Amino acid sequence: MRRFQGLSLVILLVVVAMVEYYTFSAIKFATRALKPNARYIIYGIYIAITIAWFSMFVMMPMMRQPEFNKILRNFIVSFAMGILITKIMIALILFLDDVRRVGFHVAALLYGNHHTPQLVQNGMSRSQFINSMALLVGGTLFSTMLYGMTNRYNYNLKKLKLTFGNLPAAFRGLKIIHISDIHSGSFTNTAAVQKGIDMINAQKPDVVFFTGDLVNNRSDEMYEYMDTFKQIRAPMGVYSIFGNHDYGDYVDWKSDADKAENLELLKKIHAQLGWRLLLDENIALNKNGEQIGLIGVQNTSFKNRFHTYGDMKKAYAGAESMPFKILLSHDPSHWDGEINTKYTDVDLTLSGHTHGFQFGVDIPWLKWSPVQYIYKQWAGLYQQGNQYMYINRGFGFLGYPGRVGMLPEITLIELA
Repeated sequence: MRRFQGLSLVILLVVVAMVEYYTFSAIKFATRALKPNARYIIYGIYIAITIAWFSMFVMMPMMRQPEFNKILRNFIVSFAMGILITKIMIALILFLDDVRRVGFHVAALLYGNHHTPQLVQNGMSRSQFINSMALLVGGTLFSTMLYGMTNRYNYNLKKLKLTFGNLPAAFRGLKIIHISDIHSGSFTNTAAVQKGIDMINAQKPDVVFFTGDLVNNRSDEMYEYMDTFKQIRAPMGVYSIFGNHDYGDYVDWKSDADKAENLELLKKIHAQLGWRLLLDENIALNKNGEQIGLIGVQNTSFKNRFHTYGDMKKAYAGAESMPFKILLSHDPSHWDGEINTKYTDVDLTLSGHTHGFQFGVDIPWLKWSPVQYIYKQWAGLYQQGNQYMYINRGFGFLGYPGRVGMLPEITLIELA
């Protein structure tokens, strides 16, 4: 194990060194026509930013402490992530150009062709053009990350209508609000969050479902926002489940008892909000003498890095006779992992968790995000046979305090 960790550290240091080498090479290229004094000033600024960037990563454990200022933490995370992504993109482009050039030289040695073709683009060689492109791409990404911070409270209402042949007549036209991944520990603006709550209530939903991650880590993150979220009301109730962050797994607790107490406090918070927390159980929703089943399972993941606390067998027990079933399950990997094979009479699954990576393209004719290479289903509506799953992109944010292309979401679902 120690040998493996040592090798991993060596690989990481090599990668970091390569990224820094290529990024600084790009800076040297961009400033090659400047006078020496101007170049040295820019080099000094770059080195200072790099030192600050490394220092921010060293500070990460400190920033997880609840007393750390959230506004400062959001700024540090945004800056650090923006610089990291920018440097990686610049280094990757320049590294691929070096691979291209090595390939040409190897071909020349093998086939005796000593002429290496150079593309001239606006008076530049191919390598100069690629260097300029790398800086342009890196700068654009950094600017995009900064812009994304202005979207973190820009709530987007998604509307869809789903038709089911087995839905009882009394429930046709039922208006569901689905929200997920509030992550109250990331919020710094109660007035901005209030706009999202007002948007929810303006839809006049019959019922509201919340699919997990009320907090980042600790129950006390909700205290400042209790009065805000208490305002969510619906005639048929507000129902909720836990997500992976609600269990406090990402905090170094003083004892197991402290962690368990935190979870019990979070359960009480759901109750104080007026939300019915479903812990591996099901209930019947009644309307005009007819019923549908609502199943709520604790976090259940089929990805190795996330813990599973849920028991779907227990949650489902007793719901067999319900003519129509809705499942609240935080992690969408649960759908393919278990629901589609063992519980094929669950008509609609509502999930969250992915946030759409808070980064991507989300337009009618193109939906893309890096998270799609991890999760097969990651945002929006999916269908397999007669079963549907909808994945909410998240009401809040985590880590990067912004949204690029994947806006915070409130979903209005009408059953027909």
